Amino acid sequence: MRDDIESQRLVSVARAQSPLSGNWAIMARFAATCFFLFTVFAVTAQVAFALPTAWPVFSRASTSKEVYDIQGHRGGRGATVESTLPAFAWGLIYGATTLEFDNGITKDGHVIVWHDENIDPTKCKDTKPVQEGDSLFPYVGKYVANLTLAQIKTLDCGSERLDGFPLQVLYPGTKISTLPELLSFLDCADPSHDVELNIESKVDAQFPNLTRPPEDFVDAQYKLFKSSKYYGKITYQSFDWRTLILMKKVDPKITLAALADSNTVSGANNTTSTWLAGLRLDSFPGSTLGVQLAQAAHSIGADILSPAATDSTSGSLDPNIPGYKTFTTEEMVKEAHKSGMLVKPWTVNRLNIVEQVYAWGVDGIITDYPEVVRRWALLKNIAVAKTYDQSKVLTCLKKHIQTV
Repeated sequence: MRDDIESQRLVSVARAQSPLSGNWAIMARFAATCFFLFTVFAVTAQVAFALPTAWPVFSRASTSKEVYDIQGHRGGRGATVESTLPAFAWGLIYGATTLEFDNGITKDGHVIVWHDENIDPTKCKDTKPVQEGDSLFPYVGKYVANLTLAQIKTLDCGSERLDGFPLQVLYPGTKISTLPELLSFLDCADPSHDVELNIESKVDAQFPNLTRPPEDFVDAQYKLFKSSKYYGKITYQSFDWRTLILMKKVDPKITLAALADSNTVSGANNTTSTWLAGLRLDSFPGSTLGVQLAQAAHSIGADILSPAATDSTSGSLDPNIPGYKTFTTEEMVKEAHKSGMLVKPWTVNRLNIVEQVYAWGVDGIITDYPEVVRRWALLKNIAVAKTYDQSKVLTCLKKHIQTV
């Protein structure tokens, strides 16, 4: 900046003190102006090229394989109301490589973007029944599989801030979206279809009457996947490994992610888990549960193992606090890689855990705070996805959001 000011002062002095006139004066002014422009260019170039490499001027490569996979969990529920169009909008703006979300299926067969098997009262509010005397009203608390899309569309799922996420920005009146509605919004906000999608089938393998069966999910979801411009960008994930096996039979090209945590790897008293399609981990030759889990996931043709980062029995929330217990392990990661699988743990909301699992070689991280993990990655000189133009994304959001 000092060089810019000094060059401007020299131009002013030259003009005021020059005894020259006519063409000579013009030439002098021209020379001084050139000096000024050259100096500005030099300073600007010096500043631009002196930027730390951790803060790249240019954004992502064209696919997530060229950048680290930072996934916005339910869009990014740390910033705004989960599983809604606003969450996915801010996931794009913040530069998530992948938008992670869940699908449920309604009573009348519509695929909706929603995490829970029921309508959680901490996330949604009733407004009015679809028709007077509706016996299912109020709808909050009811299971998605027992509600029609019309009933679900009466819910306000943008006015409740979760206690665990006190910085959530609210979007009052926001409706739950169908999968086609979300894809239509993404077509607008991401016309080059760069962002990756990690879509879960919300099937309950333990209590099968609470959700539609795996066959219904695979049939309904695949039809929408195949007709979407994001077909080649979709990873299909599930805790219910029957769903993954079915999807692989329908289309072997779909990328599959096997979800698991300490509650799904076995049943009570070490009985066979209902979640792992009849597999018992102790039937695999690995020396640890983590290695056996990787072997089991490989046996069903999974491309990705997606384990919980933290064990459900952990005595603390952070590796730096005594009592912490991991579910993802270094041995698990090595075994998965040996089998050609990637490993992407969830839901990682502490940088101490991010650094721990990254050191073990995980290939991506699913987090409620993609903007924070992305900033961490930049500081580590890790290639990251692009951020999307906020104005464009919010314009698309305004066009596509539905409110009660």
